Amino acid sequence: MARVTGPRVTGLGGVFYVAKDPAATRAWYRDVLGIDGPYGPQLAWADEPRANPYSLISHFSDDEYIKPGAGGFMINLRVDDCDAMVSDLRERGVEVLGTADEGYGKFAWLLDPDGVKIELWEQVEDELPG
Repeated sequence: MARVTGPRVTGLGGVFYVAKDPAATRAWYRDVLGIDGPYGPQLAWADEPRANPYSLISHFSDDEYIKPGAGGFMINLRVDDCDAMVSDLRERGVEVLGTADEGYGKFAWLLDPDGVKIELWEQVEDELPG
């Protein structure tokens, strides 16, 4: 893959969507996935050179901020041990929709309280598929 010179995208800044009950959805991300922070579910990125980098998953009660965008998305979250995470989720009564090991990564899927599909991904190879 060619290296981009000049300004470039360095990572995921956040995912923003409308939720029926933003507070309940935020609590689900905290209680089920262990993701929380002062501005909502927040992921820290230790390997980023910038001080205290993070990504957010933000839930809004209406779509004013998101307009004119339209839905149709899934959230992919990196995990360090997909099998252990799936086992933990199932032990806590969370429905896991399915799992797969594609060689380049392990995957699992679940739904948040608003029906947004969450894909958990454990990267097991440095190479991209294909």
